[in-house]
Amino acid sequence: MKSKSQSASGGLNIIIVGCGKVGIALIEQLTKEGHDITIIDKNAQKVHTYTSLYDIIGITGNGASFSVQQDACIESADLIIAVTGSDELNLLCCTVAKQVGHCAAIARVRTPDYSEESAYLREQLGLAMIINPDYETAHEITRILSLPTALEVNSFAHGDAELVKLRIPDGNKLCDLHISELSRHFSAKFLICALEREGEIEIPSGNTILKSGDKISFVATRKEARKFLKQLGFASHHVKDTLIIGGGKTAYYLAKQLLAQGIEVKIIEQDTKRCEELSILLPEAIIINGDGTDDALLKEEGIATCESFVPLTGIDEENVLLSLHAKNISNAKAITKINRNTFTTTIDSLDLGSVIYPKYITTEAIIAYVRAKKNSMNSNIETLYHMFNSRVEAIEFRIENKSPVTGYTLSTLSLKDNLLICFINRNGQIIIPSGQDSIKVGDTVMIVTTHSGFNDIEDILQK
Repeated sequence: MKSKSQSASGGLNIIIVGCGKVGIALIEQLTKEGHDITIIDKNAQKVHTYTSLYDIIGITGNGASFSVQQDACIESADLIIAVTGSDELNLLCCTVAKQVGHCAAIARVRTPDYSEESAYLREQLGLAMIINPDYETAHEITRILSLPTALEVNSFAHGDAELVKLRIPDGNKLCDLHISELSRHFSAKFLICALEREGEIEIPSGNTILKSGDKISFVATRKEARKFLKQLGFASHHVKDTLIIGGGKTAYYLAKQLLAQGIEVKIIEQDTKRCEELSILLPEAIIINGDGTDDALLKEEGIATCESFVPLTGIDEENVLLSLHAKNISNAKAITKINRNTFTTTIDSLDLGSVIYPKYITTEAIIAYVRAKKNSMNSNIETLYHMFNSRVEAIEFRIENKSPVTGYTLSTLSLKDNLLICFINRNGQIIIPSGQDSIKVGDTVMIVTTHSGFNDIEDILQK
């Protein structure tokens, strides 16, 4: 076995325990970013498959075993990420690793009981992060339902700024306008930072002309985002009710968050025992015991009149068909959960409303941590989102020290192509920048780019 005492690539030495959907997504992204990866899984076939596909080391065994971790060179690892299907195994993997090595540790934890104690567990076990994909997925769906005309809503600057994605309808006020003309037509303060047209991605300039059918992402404060949507003729209020199909963990977290906002929740779940559990856990929600794919039941429970519809079954095909059905017979805002990332071109061509990929929501937080761990000391990554099927990155950097980007007007900086500086957050004030603005120490700065793998704010500059 080759030694992992030092990464030849200059990246980090990372051990990933568990080759499920999240583990595979992490392998794909982290190998692409130049890190040295060792995977551990009990399934020998999975280990063989992924070591053949990627230039990584694979070990078959129990990731919580002291000897298995030693085989994976835990003593020289920078980070261990435990993403098996068992919360207890993930926490044990990290606990053993912290005792044996000197690495940081991240555990995926899905059980609500543990999630409510995540801060305590993280502190007591010395973990860098505990991440719950079901909770994070529910949180993302909640954000979208707060602005249902949007396809995606991502938050930055601790919620003070939003990145909103929408499709331009036929005959909309945006059609056939140059981006440079928008300030004359709209009083809201915003910046269009990415555009997809017929499958092609563009970081737009002032000369870009907007067309019907374009998918655009824009940045604004929460208040200005809603003002802009209102000026476009889009609804800017959150939904009043939602119909959820499937009563799993994500449905539980989602219902809890929506009920806290005063939104009525109805869940259709086939398993009688789970219905009884949800009735106790969510006394304010309406829990229906039945088959969520039954057309007659859906009609009876109000699919034609509900304001939002969220299929959260464990089967992608069911979720897709249910969303298509809802879009066909109602005006409900549909949100479709997809676990696999195959057939994305076909999925993008369907009218599914907003599409959510839980594994990417999980991996983005981990990748942001990895990049922050690798970076120089001039800045740190606060927030990271992938957009447009991972072809665009939106990154918020915290500026911690003076660097070649600080103290100069933006117009004088030699920036890479296909990159926009979208906002500067200075003491809670969101600045949509002009060429005369500058970046200062203490700011956070959000950029959008088609480049990938930025670790530090200096990466925005041409070398």
